[in-house]
Amino acid sequence: MGTAGHIDHGKTALVRALTGIDTDRLEEEKRRGITIDLGFAHMEAGGVRFGFVDVPGHERFVKNMLAGAGGIDMVLLVIAADEGVKPQTREHFEICRLLGVRHGLVALTKKDLADAEMLDLARVEAAELVQGSFLEGAPVVAVSAASGEGLAELREQMAWLAAQAPERDAGGIPRLPVDRSFTLRGFGTVVTGTLVEGRLRAGEEVEVQPGGRRLRIRGLQVHGEPVEEAVAGQRTAVNLAGIEASELHRGMTLTSPGRWQAAGVVDCRVELLKGAPALRHGAPVHFHAWTAETTAEARLFDVRQPLEAGEAGFARFLLEQPVLLKPGDRFILRQFSPLATIGGGVVIDPQPAMRMKKAAAAARLAELEVAPVERKLALWAEESPWGVEAAALAGRAGVTVEELRGRAAAAGLVWIRGERPRVAARRRVEEEALKLRERLERFHAENPLLGGMPRAASGLEAGWLDAVLEADGDLAGEGETLRLRSFVPRRKAEEREAEERIERAFREAGLEAPPVREALAKAGLDEARAKTLLQLMIKDGRLVRIAPELLLHRESVERLKAMLRERKGQTFGVSDFKEWTGISRKYAIPLLEFLDRERVTRREGDRRVVV
Repeated sequence: MGTAGHIDHGKTALVRALTGIDTDRLEEEKRRGITIDLGFAHMEAGGVRFGFVDVPGHERFVKNMLAGAGGIDMVLLVIAADEGVKPQTREHFEICRLLGVRHGLVALTKKDLADAEMLDLARVEAAELVQGSFLEGAPVVAVSAASGEGLAELREQMAWLAAQAPERDAGGIPRLPVDRSFTLRGFGTVVTGTLVEGRLRAGEEVEVQPGGRRLRIRGLQVHGEPVEEAVAGQRTAVNLAGIEASELHRGMTLTSPGRWQAAGVVDCRVELLKGAPALRHGAPVHFHAWTAETTAEARLFDVRQPLEAGEAGFARFLLEQPVLLKPGDRFILRQFSPLATIGGGVVIDPQPAMRMKKAAAAARLAELEVAPVERKLALWAEESPWGVEAAALAGRAGVTVEELRGRAAAAGLVWIRGERPRVAARRRVEEEALKLRERLERFHAENPLLGGMPRAASGLEAGWLDAVLEADGDLAGEGETLRLRSFVPRRKAEEREAEERIERAFREAGLEAPPVREALAKAGLDEARAKTLLQLMIKDGRLVRIAPELLLHRESVERLKAMLRERKGQTFGVSDFKEWTGISRKYAIPLLEFLDRERVTRREGDRRVVV
């Protein structure tokens, strides 16, 4: 629950009365009697544990208020009964509305200082402020932090309201926007924030975005108590190893390693407040999202038409400092001078296509804004012709890799296997399958004797080739060869006769086979076709390559192995082998080396043993 309201309307006093915790922790806050930075407290009511984010009400510290407002589930809108609605009341309320807060209640504080007429007037002003908003019809409770009057009713209403608020997604990718970083004696570096989704566990590795630095979680605390696991919605303190507190700051985010990158350019839907100045193309603004604040340049898709007060439209923001964002995240815009909130919006695409005409980009945003997750995944994948890393695409959509795998079929995506798995649009895979089919058809027509084309000739890397083969049932990969399943090698009569002549030459030669060129000359064909026939005979095992220029018929090799098996365990030398086989040293040496490779024999110095 986050507080909201004008300065000195009793936000901090009310939180202290409810929880017993003083959220003003800074010496200057205590000296000046005002809240400057975020304060935190907790309590239990009606079986519900509440974590409070107490925000400053002074207009000079609205940026600090924004750092705490992003992670709240409910708002406690504080209006002093003796003063009514004031400027920061309105600004804080509009910020909560723009940030998509959907639950809350109104506390009319300082009841002890207001008479009945003043209290009634405060109720009327509060009703007018929230009319037509998420707070219309919300509970309005008059309280006094000084006397305690109304606090019991306020606790009851808070517990009732908590039951209406939806739970945060504890199964998503963890994100903890950092709002504080400090060193704690005996522990080291600690950061705090509201875990807006997912889970964090002690001992696991996390990544800091922007930057991508990986760190280990030493320990976790929730509301000051050590825990092994923190879940979405909890105020969480994270003790980190391997980094100094000065290296971390508000606006950074802790998340799972390798899931996503902080965005430097975002496409959004923007809503300007009534009475705000027009937003023009190229205008500088302050961009606030979660705990981050950065300057940004607004880019409109129609540069001639500024966005007027009270209007909504699409815009692109070039962020000076990257921020970790996903589709659906809310943000607030403030102008430079005078410093005031002018509007806000919702992120549609945190990694937009940069080389696209403005009209096409706007049409794409209109589709992405209303598209289900599967359609978004399909659109983004189609923009990466050779696929996109699965982890990056999942992070862009704000889902886990496991969820992406489950949605892939419905999104028309194909998994590209590899060390870093990718996904690609099924249409692209089918296009590559069609190209490979056409290439194989040409290859088979030009090489009717060959059983297939070498894999390397496909021009596709291994993961893509596997996906393409799966996409078309008539494409077959056999070892290092690709072919159409419907293709059958064809030999003409003259080629069959030539093949028989070549095989006869090697069969009759026994272990003293003829040189390859001499055997091919007996084929009676041109050299290219004769070589092709020779390769096919090697492939189907009729001929065995002993050395680069020495081939033997399979039958000769089998007879030789059978002869040696009869001498199992016997030790022999080259001269013995020549005597057994009747061949010269020219053939004996390469044959023995072949037998060593085949593990028929084993060399031991100058001699060998039959294995």
